[in-house]
Amino acid sequence: MSGFPPRSFSSHMRQPSLAASASSSGQSPALVARVNEKKAELENLRELRDLSSAMASQMEALEQKLATLSDGTEAIALVLANWHNVLRAINMASAKLPKPSAEEMASDDNPLPLPQTLVRIPTEHAPIMQAHADGLAAEEEHE
Repeated sequence: MSGFPPRSFSSHMRQPSLAASASSSGQSPALVARVNEKKAELENLRELRDLSSAMASQMEALEQKLATLSDGTEAIALVLANWHNVLRAINMASAKLPKPSAEEMASDDNPLPLPQTLVRIPTEHAPIMQAHADGLAAEEEHE
């Protein structure tokens, strides 16, 4: 037929894996040991990948918590920066109080006067509040 020598069907089939052929034939113990080392290395790399993924998730959660902390810290810093103004306003209100005389200080039945009550009115609502106050004043005049 042709000029080629006949080949058996089994020679065209894929060879079994190296580990199986080496272990079944016992030809190369060094090769089997190397394959086993690579399998162990692959398992360690998979474990490292899983641990790295878990660590990355924890770091992302930590990043979100730190962002929240940072926002809260900025808010606290603003409040603390405003305390100077609050204390100054209280001091100004206290300075306007009449000083009690020595007789008033000696008597226990007359308490020391307190500073005027301070009320904070937001300035962004001032035009609305002024219009409302003007409206109330106009109604009282008409009555």
